[in-house]
Amino acid sequence: MASNPGILSYWPWKHLGSFKYLILAPWAVHSIYSFLFKEESKRDLTNFFILPFLLWRMLHNQIWISISRYRNAKGNNLLVDKSLQFEQVDREQSWDDQIILSGIISYLINTTVPGASHFPIWRTDGVILAILLHAGPVEFLYYWLHRGLHHHYLYCRYHSHHHSSIVTEPITSVVHPFSELIIYYMLFSITTMTLILTGTASLASIFGYFTYVDFMNNMGHCNFEFIPKWLFSLFPPLKFLMYTPSFHSLHHTQFQTNYCLFMPLYDYIYGTMDKSSDTLYEISLKKNEKVPHVVHLTHLTTLDSIYHLRLGFSFLASSPHTSKWYMWLMWPLTLLSTMLTWIYGRTFVVERNQFGMLTLQTWVIPKYSVQYFLRSHENSINDLIEQATLEAEKKGVKVLSLGLLNQGEELNGYGGVYVKRNPQLKIKVVDGSSLAAAIVLNSIPKGTTQVLLRGKITKVACAIAVDLCKQGIQVATLQQDEYMKISKFLEMISENSLILSKSYSQKIWLVGDRLTEEEQLKVPKGTLFIPYSQFPPKKFRKDCLYHSTPAMLIPTSLENVHSCENWLPRRVMSAWRIAGIVHALEGWNEHECGYTMSNMEKVWQASLQHGFQPLMFPNGSKY
Repeated sequence: MASNPGILSYWPWKHLGSFKYLILAPWAVHSIYSFLFKEESKRDLTNFFILPFLLWRMLHNQIWISISRYRNAKGNNLLVDKSLQFEQVDREQSWDDQIILSGIISYLINTTVPGASHFPIWRTDGVILAILLHAGPVEFLYYWLHRGLHHHYLYCRYHSHHHSSIVTEPITSVVHPFSELIIYYMLFSITTMTLILTGTASLASIFGYFTYVDFMNNMGHCNFEFIPKWLFSLFPPLKFLMYTPSFHSLHHTQFQTNYCLFMPLYDYIYGTMDKSSDTLYEISLKKNEKVPHVVHLTHLTTLDSIYHLRLGFSFLASSPHTSKWYMWLMWPLTLLSTMLTWIYGRTFVVERNQFGMLTLQTWVIPKYSVQYFLRSHENSINDLIEQATLEAEKKGVKVLSLGLLNQGEELNGYGGVYVKRNPQLKIKVVDGSSLAAAIVLNSIPKGTTQVLLRGKITKVACAIAVDLCKQGIQVATLQQDEYMKISKFLEMISENSLILSKSYSQKIWLVGDRLTEEEQLKVPKGTLFIPYSQFPPKKFRKDCLYHSTPAMLIPTSLENVHSCENWLPRRVMSAWRIAGIVHALEGWNEHECGYTMSNMEKVWQASLQHGFQPLMFPNGSKY
């Protein structure tokens, strides 16, 4: 909110949370019922289309959000290349409030104002009048209102809330205090109400006008330049009638220039156009895509995980991945996206971060976790990972880290297959096993004398077991095949530290995949589960403690982190992702994949030296 919020700054339905949409429910239900069951001559198409139009506005905004975040992740044609933080994401979660407000206003006008119903689909005179009204009184009045909002008294009480975002996103355009949005809608009503009262309104002019407003608002705040120069060369007066993203971006960095709504005409007339507008525009168009030093390769998890990506819904991406009850409403779109990725998919960029001089990117393999367990998808997944590796190599990326199931033993031998197939690779492939094992080892409470190892025995599990046995800590397993697999890696001096247990009495469990509910129910109260797997175990016991999967807190100098990595908390990264960053920072010139491992202590100490910190216990103490 603004630094000193004025009256009517807060939205009246703020306390309703996600249930705020119920405000529109009575009108929406009535409009649908009336259209379906009234006589054909009495059906009001205008009233019926209000709800679909509100949904279209939300979709329109979301499309801009996804495109903007994708372009910003790639880093080309950027306007402001600074960090965007969780605080801004949280502040801008109210972007849909103005759509609810517009719905309320639309339904009220439709039912109370004479002539505000039964619009025809098109009227040419109404469309022309709408253009003239917007270019004249609306743009003119907005310009002076906007300048007034930058006066200290109004700025600190209202408009500073909008300007809190230096690095703008499309939805920044509609993030304002409640009273400020009311004034904006009064301005736009000059166009709509004139059309209604003169009898020239149509569905095209009313709904088209607000689509135009949304488009220009989103474009002006998208933070990348894309309007081609030839457009202004072809029609020079256009520079006075349409702003560019770079033009409005200067208003958010300079504050006292470029006040216009969408048409720079009035900034030219009153001398408030920023002198660097043309220069920034041309420079931004020439900016090339940023080549990252490190790429982290992950994949989709659950069917609805596509919405939790940074390119998806920002409020979901900014929180740990948990299932939401209302996501079932999206099942048609979810099913469609699943089928598209099942049949065809290409690796895409979702995030870009900066750590000192190091540029980082996250790429996503468009495959879901369930597909990794299907033999029929193994070849296509391996092809996608290998193609991503070669593409990163071609771009000059230094390190590629493999996340989640992209480095499965059965799939590709912990990533070693790609190095064997391409021995000429300059890019270093990192599976992160050394750091994952080191994090687990440093998570075991001091004074522990025995642990139980349970779950799928992986490269990480074997490394942990060997190190514990060398320390004299007894490692127990429950099954013979687990015992035999680990014993192959043990030296004679530590063989006695590995035992085959017949009980569930151990209070420290190191767990991987395939940990069952039945096993968890047998453990004593207060048992500590420490996962060494990429995926966390399901929590069936409220009287036990569950650590996070191997991960660390990131340093504050790691910038542009405003989305969560899967189920991890804010500003926490998985060991597999951190390992690639540390590998690049240290300049290590070898692969860490296949069945080889780096020195765990060396990787652990390097991570700490670069500012990555251990997570905390639920009681606040460190691991």
